[in-house]
Amino acid sequence: MAKWGEQRQTIRKILFRLRRYRLEMIAALALAALSVGFSLYIPILVGQAVDHIVGPGAVDFSALGQKLTGVAVCALAGALAQWIMSILNNRVTYRITQDVRNEAFAHIQDLPLKTLDDHPHGDLVSRVITDVDSFADGLLLGFTKLFTGLMTILGTLVLMTAICWQIALVVFAITPLSLLVANFIAKRTYAMFQLQTRTRGEQTALIDETLGQLKVVKAFGHEAASLGKFEEVNDRLERCSLQATFFSSLVNPSTRFINALVYAGVALAGALMAVGGGGFSVGNLTSFLNYANQYTKPFNEISGVVTELQNALACAARVFELIDLPVQTSDPAQPKAPEVDGQMDIRDLYFSYQKDKPLIRGLDLSVRPGQRVAIVGPTGCGKTTLINLLMRFYDPDSGSILLDGVDTQDMARGHLRRSVGMVLQETWLCEGTIRDNIAMGKPTATREEVVRAAKLSHAHSFIRRLPNGYDTVLGSAGVELSQGQKQLLCIARVMLCLPPMLILDEATSSIDTRTEARIQKAFATMMEGRTGFIVAHRLSTIQEADIILVMRGGQVIEQGTHEDLLKKRGYYYELYNSQFAH
Repeated sequence: MAKWGEQRQTIRKILFRLRRYRLEMIAALALAALSVGFSLYIPILVGQAVDHIVGPGAVDFSALGQKLTGVAVCALAGALAQWIMSILNNRVTYRITQDVRNEAFAHIQDLPLKTLDDHPHGDLVSRVITDVDSFADGLLLGFTKLFTGLMTILGTLVLMTAICWQIALVVFAITPLSLLVANFIAKRTYAMFQLQTRTRGEQTALIDETLGQLKVVKAFGHEAASLGKFEEVNDRLERCSLQATFFSSLVNPSTRFINALVYAGVALAGALMAVGGGGFSVGNLTSFLNYANQYTKPFNEISGVVTELQNALACAARVFELIDLPVQTSDPAQPKAPEVDGQMDIRDLYFSYQKDKPLIRGLDLSVRPGQRVAIVGPTGCGKTTLINLLMRFYDPDSGSILLDGVDTQDMARGHLRRSVGMVLQETWLCEGTIRDNIAMGKPTATREEVVRAAKLSHAHSFIRRLPNGYDTVLGSAGVELSQGQKQLLCIARVMLCLPPMLILDEATSSIDTRTEARIQKAFATMMEGRTGFIVAHRLSTIQEADIILVMRGGQVIEQGTHEDLLKKRGYYYELYNSQFAH
């Protein structure tokens, strides 16, 4: 029952998204009715034609010609209606899948980073691409077969009853068996298709993870282990796919067998009535047998697409599960937008990624405009976490972060992030030209401004050597460039915008020492009059900072200038001298 409840919820969500296409749906239903009407009228004409040729020397060629002409006209009109209906069905199907993909991708933009961290990225890609494709295939088959199939079943039942209700009773008696068998098998295959889609998402996530870190895999000789893990997931996908397809494929032969019984029962009963007289002609029997065949055909077709329909519902459920994930807290209705000078105050801040494992506890900090604040400490002490909180990538459990006296929770995220430039240790370049990547934060920048930013970041020299200079097109991951060159472009991106505050999280970690020294001078120039937060492991790069925060276990255990901290001979003293230990 729970599975049926899930399916019903999924169907309700699909119908909700179909509302905007109701005119096309109504038109498709009308065309389906026309197509079915023409196809149902043909057996009547064929039966009448048969009655005009029964008996030696009793062929009415004139009437026969009229009936055959009527059959041809009905066949052509029905085919035309079916063709237009298919066009409408295709249009609705691919528009709704376009809408679902747009909705899913837009929803991902609004998800909290914690949610994205908890879900493998390859699985999310599988939901937006593969699962939506499978959903589209099932939806198209459903539109194509269900509209005409249900109308055909209802129409043939009415006409068979009108011709001979006694024989129609035979059809009514056997039909429920076909429905029961199809329903019995379909309920059990839905769970199998759910397992198949989950396993496929797991496989996509594994491929994405392996390809993204292939250098690490090769460097540590992990190819065999990666292959073994992939084969294990691939074997599970093969087993659950075969199982789901096998059980769902039982529907078609089962219903075909029952429908063959229907046809045989109609033929036997009709033949006995035709032989016995009573006004039931051979033409009536011909029409009735045609209707019996048309009546059973939709059952066979619908049962034949049960596999696709079950798979489509399972895939749609995964996509809607993604769309239903809770989004990040919304910006306030009337956000505050202060002129940012760079005054940052942190008051009694608490934060943890897992509630049972506290990280930052009771942190207090005050930074004046224009100060350079360096954050140092061992791995896992909370340096990057503090930066994430400053940027509102995560929200604190309690406490407040004030920017120029305004709580960042009362500001729009966009305003906050436009006020802060950020260079991370991990570089990211989008597919496009060098100029596009540098101008990401300021698309209206002139070419001169882009070149000036590149010169400040010392990226200009290598850009000039590229085939098309600033118009060189990069791949989706900037594979033509070294890691250090990518980082120089990311630094140039921030230097172009020059917001009131800067965050440098290991910004020069992939750059050689000589270039780093020049960039540090550029940073010093850039930071004049701007508040800066610098996360660094190499303590030699932060000696000129106005304040050095020494973090350990989520707490600021020491703070002061480089000289002050060395005089205290505390934890910072130990960290600093450990760089020179042999």
